[in-house]
Amino acid sequence: MKLYTYFRSSAAYRVRIALNLKGLPYQAVPVHLLRSGGEHLQDGYRSVNPAALIPSLDDDGATLTQSLAILEYLDETHPGVPLLPADALGRARVRALALTVAADTHPLTNLRVLKYLKQTLGVSEEAKMEWYRHWLRDGLATLEALLARDPHTGAFCHGDAPTLADCCLEPQAFNAERFEVDLAAYPTVARIHARCAAHPAFAAAHPARQPDAE
Repeated sequence: MKLYTYFRSSAAYRVRIALNLKGLPYQAVPVHLLRSGGEHLQDGYRSVNPAALIPSLDDDGATLTQSLAILEYLDETHPGVPLLPADALGRARVRALALTVAADTHPLTNLRVLKYLKQTLGVSEEAKMEWYRHWLRDGLATLEALLARDPHTGAFCHGDAPTLADCCLEPQAFNAERFEVDLAAYPTVARIHARCAAHPAFAAAHPARQPDAE
């Protein structure tokens, strides 16, 4: 398998975690989102993924896009270490937690939105970062409420083993720390983040440990 990745991409980070959890070897193909105007926008990468988004996964010639679709594909094709619970209600809860990040929060804070705010709308750097932190805090607050009130929350987001939800939570926690959003306001998120950070599969997927890390 080849994973087209960028070390700070939250979506690629999710897939790296899942590949590591399942013990699946892969070749990292770095695609720099800032260099040369963005390597993901060039024809070479657009021929892989016309949406020009990271990540993409090449599995024996089949190209998959969208991180959550990739995670579910990996779970279906390599079920030995499941990322989703066995019961329908559990799967629905884990997917809802994951989508709180991947659908409700991340699209408002990703690179192309931030570039549009600054380069097209003329928003100041300070205002851009306030936008970023506002939506990051909003998403973390929602996660905290969902996790703290539910007895199915365990050592991880759902029970005592990592799931698809943890693959999404951990990159958000990384972003919070990187941009100085205090996780103390979200104690359940912070507790799960600490557990994830200590797990070898998560640690190996950390942006600082990637071949293209700067």
